Amino acid sequence: MSYFFAKTLNVSFDEAIEKVTNALKEKGFGIVSEIFVSEVLKEKVGVEIQPYKILGACNPHFALKAITTEPHIGLMLPCNIVVRQIDSNLVEVSGIDPIASMMAIKNPKLQDLATEVQMHIKNVIESL
Repeated sequence: MSYFFAKTLNVSFDEAIEKVTNALKEKGFGIVSEIFVSEVLKEKVGVEIQPYKILGACNPHFALKAITTEPHIGLMLPCNIVVRQIDSNLVEVSGIDPIASMMAIKNPKLQDLATEVQMHIKNVIESL
């Protein structure tokens, strides 16, 4: 079982960020964190890699359901979306599969919620 969904886009890095952010917004997700990994690596270890950013996507309604069902679920939140430059005007956008990540948690009450969130994340990636 793969732990992510991915799609390669023929757009600039910034356009990919904008597209995925808008697609997430349409599904009720907001970006609550951004880590520009390539910039951190350049600053901290002096290594340059292609642009690579992790977007922390959160739907507050799903987050509330998850936290009230499993108090430690915050360790697995938010849903990470990775945007990475592959080549000039070739960018991969990938999103976590919540069902795969929930396999680590032994709480069957999360299954329906994980399935619902999976549908939204998968639809976002496919819509790009």
